[in-house]
Amino acid sequence: MRLTTKGRFAVTAMIDLAMRQHSGPVTLAAISQRQNISLSYLEQLFGKLRRHELVDSVRGPGGGYSLARLARNVTVADIIFAVDEPLDATSCGGKQDCTSGKDGKSGKCMTHELWATLNRKMVDYLDSVSLQDLVDQQRVRQLQEANNTTQNCTVRVNRGPGNSSGAGTATTVPGGAAAAV
Repeated sequence: MRLTTKGRFAVTAMIDLAMRQHSGPVTLAAISQRQNISLSYLEQLFGKLRRHELVDSVRGPGGGYSLARLARNVTVADIIFAVDEPLDATSCGGKQDCTSGKDGKSGKCMTHELWATLNRKMVDYLDSVSLQDLVDQQRVRQLQEANNTTQNCTVRVNRGPGNSSGAGTATTVPGGAAAAV
């Protein structure tokens, strides 16, 4: 069982929206460009998200989308169910008619309870993760990447007229400081 593109893209787009809505409504074109998701696909997803009252839309110049609720009050399960993403590991779709015996009667297969329990645990987990949790994780990741970039800064130092190329040697110094070699 896999979460399909629809659910993954909806969650990704909602994280993008939540991270940027403080500046006003966010356009789907901007999300599309940043996340490399088709604009027409985002339009379909956001139509469903709007119908489930997870996002609000603003028309006209300066328009776009914003969250309809606080990010801490939106769960990943809310987003996935809003875009009609099925989360079902059973082969019967939860109908308990997974197997058919020689007598023609249908019933639960031997592993039905295993998969039904997995379904419940997945929903419980996705319901325990808020959009704000994902935004916070993303912000921490961005800060770590920015710190790593600063710490691994490479600086070119010109060594003067004796160097025919006019370029110096590349030196990396922790903390981003440059040292002449």
